[in-house]
Amino acid sequence: MINELEIKEQICEIGKRIYAKGMVASNDGNISVKLNENEFLCTPTGVSKGFMTPEYICKVDRDGKVIEANPGFKPSSEIKMHMRVYQERPDVNSVVHAHPLYATSFAIAGIPLTDPIMPEAVIFLGSVPIAEYGTPSTEEIPNAISKYLQHYDAVLLANHGALSFSDSLLNAYHKMESLEFYAQLLYQSKMLGGPKLLTDDQVQRLYEIRRQFGVKGKHPADA
Repeated sequence: MINELEIKEQICEIGKRIYAKGMVASNDGNISVKLNENEFLCTPTGVSKGFMTPEYICKVDRDGKVIEANPGFKPSSEIKMHMRVYQERPDVNSVVHAHPLYATSFAIAGIPLTDPIMPEAVIFLGSVPIAEYGTPSTEEIPNAISKYLQHYDAVLLANHGALSFSDSLLNAYHKMESLEFYAQLLYQSKMLGGPKLLTDDQVQRLYEIRRQFGVKGKHPADA
C-alpha cells in the first residue's frame, strides 16, 4: 500500500508537470489528495508548484483545519473549494486547480467548452461548464461549483481558471491536461474559420463507447 511520503512525492511531481506545461505561473494553483474520510494532503499557499518537495505538503482535516504542517507552510487558501468537491463527490480522491492558458481564456471570455470537436474529448470530458465568479478563498467558489459536481469531472471558474477531480491524482491531472488540450484545439479551429462539429448521432455513439469502457466519474452521458 502506498504511504504518505510517496503520495507527497506524487503531488510534487504533478506540481512540476503543471508548472512545466505553463498551466500555472508563479505561486498559482493547488493540488490535494484524500487519504481517508478525515485526512487530506494539500499543497501550501504562497509557493511555486514547480519547486515543491515533500516537506512542503500539509495535512488537513475535512474542515480544512491543519493536522500537520512544517514551520513556514500553511494550506492553500482555496482548500475550501477542494473540500466541497470531496464532500459532494465521495468517489473523488484528488482535486487539481490550475490556470491553463487556453482553458482560462475561455473562462475569462465566458465561453463554456461544449462544442463536440473530437472523440477523446467527448468520451472522457463530455463538456465543461463555467461556474459563476467567486472571490478566491471564500465560500463563493465552493457554492458556485456545487451545482456542477454531480454531472461533470471538470469545471471552468469564471475569470479564474479550471478545476478537475477524479478517483486518483494521476487521473485528476490527466483531466486537466485533456481540458487544456481541448480548449487549445477549439481556439485554434475557431481561428481557422470555425470547427466542424460532430453530429448528435456521432456524439451519442461516443457516449455509448464511454459506457462500454466503464469510464469512472461523472459525465453528460449519464444524464
